[in-house]
Amino acid sequence: MREPVELRRQRILAAVAARGSARVSDLAAELQVSVVTVRRDVEELAREGRLRRGHGVVRSTLAAQDLPVTPAPDGDTVAVVVPERHTYLYESLHGARSVLEAAGKRVALHIAPQVTGAERPLVERALADGAAGVLLAPRWRTRADEEGDYAWLAALDVPAVLMERRPPPGSGLHAMDSVCSDHGYGAHLAVRHLVELGHRRMVFATRDDSPTARTLRSAFARTADAHPLVEEWAWTLSAPEAGQDGPYTAEETAELSALLRKVGATAAVLHGDVDALMLVQQLADNGVRVPQDCSVVAYDDVVAGLGTTPLTAVAPPKGEVGRAAAELLLQRLDAPRGSGGPVRRVELLPVLSVRGSTRRWAGGSD
Repeated sequence: MREPVELRRQRILAAVAARGSARVSDLAAELQVSVVTVRRDVEELAREGRLRRGHGVVRSTLAAQDLPVTPAPDGDTVAVVVPERHTYLYESLHGARSVLEAAGKRVALHIAPQVTGAERPLVERALADGAAGVLLAPRWRTRADEEGDYAWLAALDVPAVLMERRPPPGSGLHAMDSVCSDHGYGAHLAVRHLVELGHRRMVFATRDDSPTARTLRSAFARTADAHPLVEEWAWTLSAPEAGQDGPYTAEETAELSALLRKVGATAAVLHGDVDALMLVQQLADNGVRVPQDCSVVAYDDVVAGLGTTPLTAVAPPKGEVGRAAAELLLQRLDAPRGSGGPVRRVELLPVLSVRGSTRRWAGGSD
């Protein structure tokens, strides 16, 4: 199914903001669309003042913001490592960037490609170039990928803070500074909202190819199992390509609208926004109305409000995660070596934005 226009434009904005500038041809290749399509998007974004156009080049307007930036001295660079094509974490990047540049630090951005172990050589290169500290959000598509990075991350000899990554207690990185959204609380917000509207049967659909996705999967299961008013629930992959840690049962890879019918569900929660928006379209094609026949909640809230039916969504504090991580890293950098205090594991609470995709369950009647 074709990607929503506004989501594609958000990805363009994120890619350009992360790099400062980008060629139109490179953006087209990255987004897997035509150059003509990107040019049209760029023209509209420039008209809205969200980008600056050049001859074949697009520049971010963030570079023109009045941030109190001062030249960073040698050895005062912070490396920031985030996965490519990850709009969610790009918002955390922007939050971190504002704090670091206001403190006079130079941000050296490294984009990790979608391959296992991509972060390590980028961090090593950054340290060889003189980076004094590191902010990073490894992709960690599987648990094995995550565990494979523990040893070298634990051995880093500069301050480092994980963003939106929370290694389990007792792991090799349990004693590493981290700032993360409390996704367990986010799952609680979604389920509580639906139960308060009278929904008793629901389906949860998440990815299973990132630490956030795996946390959400287990959080939804715990929350639904523990709630006395939830009669039946099921979990499935939000998209066929969203699983990495299988094997999965037939139900866990079932087509979502079919699973809704099987469970008799009147509500669904999806991670993330695009899959939730596509579900609304699929339900409409099958004569199922949202929210009259089925309430839908999205998890991420990057573009959830842009649908024909704006989606109720749980919004992790993406920008605040980056800002808090940067502030924590600055504390480490400013402290005498080895005297920065105890390890900190910061959790920030998501919020729920109620929009038009959820309503009180009344047996399907208007």
